[in-house]
Amino acid sequence: MSVTYRPVGWTRSKIVYDAVLLAGVALYLIGFMRFAPRTRLPGTLLDDQSLAIRAYGTCAFLLLTLVLMIGPLARLDARFLPLLYNRRHFGVITCIVAASHLIAVFDWYYAYSPLSPWVALFATDAAYGDLRGFPFIPLGLAAFLILLVLAATSHDFWLNFLTPPVWKSLHMSIYAAYALAVGHVAFGALQDARNAGLPALVVGGSGMLLGLHLAAAWRERRRDRPAPASAAEPDWIVAGTVGDVPAGRGLIVPLADGSSVAIFREDGALSAISNLCAHQNGPLGEGRLRDGCVVCPWHGYEYRLRDGCAPAPFTERVATYAIRLDGRTILLDPRPNPLGTATQPLAIPRETR
Repeated sequence: MSVTYRPVGWTRSKIVYDAVLLAGVALYLIGFMRFAPRTRLPGTLLDDQSLAIRAYGTCAFLLLTLVLMIGPLARLDARFLPLLYNRRHFGVITCIVAASHLIAVFDWYYAYSPLSPWVALFATDAAYGDLRGFPFIPLGLAAFLILLVLAATSHDFWLNFLTPPVWKSLHMSIYAAYALAVGHVAFGALQDARNAGLPALVVGGSGMLLGLHLAAAWRERRRDRPAPASAAEPDWIVAGTVGDVPAGRGLIVPLADGSSVAIFREDGALSAISNLCAHQNGPLGEGRLRDGCVVCPWHGYEYRLRDGCAPAPFTERVATYAIRLDGRTILLDPRPNPLGTATQPLAIPRETR
């Protein structure tokens, strides 16, 4: 992406990802429209328009829950990483489904309103002082507007234009959107729920999401303890042992300043580069090696082990680090080399492999 910007750089994995996701959304909507009427209580009516509103709304809530589950799942189990690669596509589709829900609401409730639908959304219910009847529509609209902003800025152009820290902070507002969506459902449709389906979706989904984030945070907390200083070299730290670095994979070493280093083992030698991808700070230490390059597990960015530079024609760079061996113990200089500095891989003696 440092060379040129295209609307979508389609690859086979992206096509398969989107096809599976769209098929899942279609199956959910068709299944909901077909089977939901059978769950209504005797003597109650459920018109087609209201059914469509519920179908789009529950689908959007389910998709948003799944989007937020991908991150902690990938932290807990690397088998979920493929879901992370194109998560922004997941978010855009979620926004489209949420927009369909909003359009269905406009079409059914405000089509013949003498007021503008946007005015009517806020004018029909303004009992903000009553907790039991608290207006739920503004909560849902605020959640949708956040999703719309995130979808509109999902392309790498905005990542580069806004800078990664600002872009990341902006997209963290998806958690605010989820909280607003929970409030929208809790003060709205959940008040009139006639079966356990919607409560199970809201309570069960948000409970699982919270549990996954807590589990991932606990695991990361244990992994993020800074490495101890070396007794022999006070300015260096003990990164681990040769046996801690799996062949073809990385050992992540936390530093005292909150950053981290990834040490890789390839062809009987060790190399150390920053663990943070220059694209979105993805964990390079969880990536795989290919042709002397580390492939970021988030979006596939590549960096050469010897100098931390992306192969031509790309221009991204990450820092390299100096390492040495003390027997089987790996010592790491936590001070990064200037960007683009080439380092010689550290050969592992046969007796210590």
